[in-house]
Amino acid sequence: MWIEQPGAHLVHPQGARTRPETAEGGEEVPARKRIKVWEFTLMLDNLPDDPETFDALYEAGCGDGTFGWVDDVASVDFDREAQTFLEAVTSAIRDVESVPPVRVLEVEADDLLTMADIARRLGRTRESVRLLVQGKRGKGGFPEPEFGTGKWRFWRWSAVLGWLDDVPEAELERARVTDAVNAALELRRRKAVLPRADRKVIQALSA
Repeated sequence: MWIEQPGAHLVHPQGARTRPETAEGGEEVPARKRIKVWEFTLMLDNLPDDPETFDALYEAGCGDGTFGWVDDVASVDFDREAQTFLEAVTSAIRDVESVPPVRVLEVEADDLLTMADIARRLGRTRESVRLLVQGKRGKGGFPEPEFGTGKWRFWRWSAVLGWLDDVPEAELERARVTDAVNAALELRRRKAVLPRADRKVIQALSA
């Protein structure tokens, strides 16, 4: 599905799913070289709501993205194959911005996740996470959901990470990459309002 109706945009589970791979001759590819499916959301500016734009985005390589609006703010949810999260995010930004006038504002940093999403991120079973939520396992005091009831409860990922004693290295790396990419996008926006000569000075400072 390409366009979601305003107000009906749901936060998609995010993380990485490893695609089984074998090298030539049937040997298994080392884990660090495997292609993964990375799920993430980009917040957008200047996204026209017309068929021509979406056709152009599809041709530009965004067929793995779902575009929509939340409270008049445009976004795209990606399921992108890449070896690393950084590669997935930067390639998605390049593809989106190859279709003027669309621009990426930021990578959504603080996801809202279901219990099943949390389980996948932590490499646990859903039942294991359910026991953590109910206080029947672990240290107790699991964060309250941000909103929702029953199976449709959503937790703020930053709250879950803050509660954990042992944060998975993959999630720490994802957070570091997200912060760095968003800092670069913010610098780009701020530089755009400066005279050309000043932009070169700022660029040199950030090199």
